[in-house]
Amino acid sequence: MAKKQLMPDFIFESSWEVCNKVGGIYTVLSTRAKTLQEALQDKIVFIGPDFWKEQESPYFKEDKTLFADWQEEAKEQGLKVRVGRWTVPGEPIAILVDFNPFFEKKNEIYGWLWENYGVDSLHAYGDYDEASMFSYAAALVVESYYNFCLNSSMKVIYHANEWMCGLGALYINNKLPEIGTIFTTHATSIGRSIAGNMKPLYDYLFAYNGDQMAGELNMQSKHSIEKQTAHYVDCFTTVSDITAKECVELLDKPVDVVLPNGFDNSFVPSAQKFARKRSVARRKMLDIANALLGEDLDDDTLLVSTSGRYEFRNKGIDVFVEAMNRLLRDRDLKKKVVAFIEVPGWVGEPRKDLQERLKSGKKFDTPLDVPQVTHWLHNMSHDNVLGMMKYYDMHNRKDENVKVIFLPCYLDGNDGIVNLTYYDVVLGNDLCIYPSYYEPWGYTPLEAVAFKVPCITTDLAGFGLWANTVFGKPGDIQDGVKVIHRTDYNYSEVADNIKDTVALFSGMTKKQVDACRKNADALSKKALWSEFIKYYYEAYDIALRKAEARKK
Repeated sequence: MAKKQLMPDFIFESSWEVCNKVGGIYTVLSTRAKTLQEALQDKIVFIGPDFWKEQESPYFKEDKTLFADWQEEAKEQGLKVRVGRWTVPGEPIAILVDFNPFFEKKNEIYGWLWENYGVDSLHAYGDYDEASMFSYAAALVVESYYNFCLNSSMKVIYHANEWMCGLGALYINNKLPEIGTIFTTHATSIGRSIAGNMKPLYDYLFAYNGDQMAGELNMQSKHSIEKQTAHYVDCFTTVSDITAKECVELLDKPVDVVLPNGFDNSFVPSAQKFARKRSVARRKMLDIANALLGEDLDDDTLLVSTSGRYEFRNKGIDVFVEAMNRLLRDRDLKKKVVAFIEVPGWVGEPRKDLQERLKSGKKFDTPLDVPQVTHWLHNMSHDNVLGMMKYYDMHNRKDENVKVIFLPCYLDGNDGIVNLTYYDVVLGNDLCIYPSYYEPWGYTPLEAVAFKVPCITTDLAGFGLWANTVFGKPGDIQDGVKVIHRTDYNYSEVADNIKDTVALFSGMTKKQVDACRKNADALSKKALWSEFIKYYYEAYDIALRKAEARKK
């Protein structure tokens, strides 16, 4: 008979992105929070960095009454913490910890790490020190809270996300062996680096030696903490089968469980609101395009976009621009296309001339100077997107049917031009395109389909691979998600495939488009946290069993 799964009485989960919106991990944690909060009701506590000095985190609401006795105790122990709620659905408890006081002990901490776990911090640079001090502080928070409020009869989990929280997981492993530890790598630091340095990752994966590559790419410290954490924790996990392969080859450790990233659709507006928000988003994006280009594009224009981190090759931004350039000369294109690249660059300020045009509400028949960008950048002459468009002579001319516009800022609702949040913009698209070369999971395509927008992705993205398994075949745009086969070397083929898919989509009837949107929505429902949380329960069970065994 199968053993009954052990469930935790209490979970601590730490990440640099708790109450701190940086990238995809924020989405993983903040959307999963509601499902875990419903199951554990305030017995799940997220721990994040407190570097909010001049301004408060827009995602955190302090509450001095929460764990008031322990807060006093922590203060006496020299821990600077603030306790409150993470303002996302489910409103879980979050503890933000100030890690600055630990910098003076840095060498002592790294010495301990080397002696106990063989982690090499000698080559540290950049964000390694900051992340490590936060991770250490987070572990001290857990140790303090555990000793004050919990006891060894309780089943407790410590879940660390990314190499940035590895040090804390090893500290807990050493000081509180009765706590079950889980480590999730959302992307191996060395795999991301190999891909970002234009080296072929996939064909040679079996031949790469992680340690050797870390030396070559100057990544020794990050790689070292990630690898040792993977080897020492009770349960090592990642987010997709594709990254699981990377872990075996580059970290020399197979994962115990794959934890695919789900979504919580409480972010998606109800039907009535949805239609209204969609038309607002479309109007806004078309107004921006018209003001910038001096055109009069109507609602029949095809709005497409790509978004994510500014990793020019890894996220496939290069191949997106390439595909749009080829689309310019495509005879099968049936509609005008405006393609937005919504990727945060080194943004200077919103364009005053564009703001003035938008404010006037008038129509213009001449384009602004540089009609490819909505915000001025600090590095206009060295920007990858603008550089590639210049190289291809893509100047958004009047007579061209495909216009590409770079929107180089976080869509947080206050960028000065769009002034809508990302989710309020994404639902206005007809099609989203994410042709990633390196993408452990791929939240952007999952978010797009959750907002009923069909999308194009690749089978080098964990999400794309997952979609193929659900479909039982490579996904097609009629399925709601087109999954393009991508390798180390077929860049040109991928660009053609995107171009052909957009041209095909432009000729679809309303009925066909509605069917695509419906299928996209249906696929997203299969990726809700309610479907994926079971993998987390499996990970908790593995970690708790190992912790139980140590108690005996």
